[in-house]
Amino acid sequence: MAISLQKGQRIDLTKGNAGLSKVMVGLGWDPVQTKKSSGILGGLFGGGGAPQIDCDASVIMLQDDKFVSKNNLVYFGNLKSACGSVMHSGDNLTGDGDGDDEQISLDLKNIPTTINKLVFVVNIYDAVRRKQDFGMIQNAFIRVVNSNNNEELLKFNLTENYSGKTSLVVADIYRHGSEWKFAAVGTGTNDAGLQDVVRRYM
Repeated sequence: MAISLQKGQRIDLTKGNAGLSKVMVGLGWDPVQTKKSSGILGGLFGGGGAPQIDCDASVIMLQDDKFVSKNNLVYFGNLKSACGSVMHSGDNLTGDGDGDDEQISLDLKNIPTTINKLVFVVNIYDAVRRKQDFGMIQNAFIRVVNSNNNEELLKFNLTENYSGKTSLVVADIYRHGSEWKFAAVGTGTNDAGLQDVVRRYM
């Protein structure tokens, strides 16, 4: 049974899960439902015409807690790390539907020993120009699944009000000695894009 985490909690991933290496990190969210225009014209033209909220999940790979190379950034524009141990499933433009919206596969045993932390971030694409923020998103979560048997190991539901925030640092997966741990972070920021979040680690 999956462990449900609260913000600030940490848990061992590999200790107690002998042989665990390949995991899938799923991230999901739903746009807050807004009232649409009624009538024929509303149905034809989609009512209002505001752009859909496009959330993007990314992984920042850190060396001694620092970002040192663009090769260590996995996102919709770079779906695979240079080492091949971190792979992104691709961009989901709407967040509609149940379950994971974007998935990231990790091969923990093959992550270079120089990398000590993976930071999982979700941004709203073009948030400033579109005047969108995470107050328009609900039911955000991150979960970790054992890829060998599809067992869900843990889940962290982000339940805070992130109104006005344009980026979320969702969680960290980090080395602790020879093991890997998971930290539920859940911090909202006002960074305009992924490049601004990355700068925090330089």
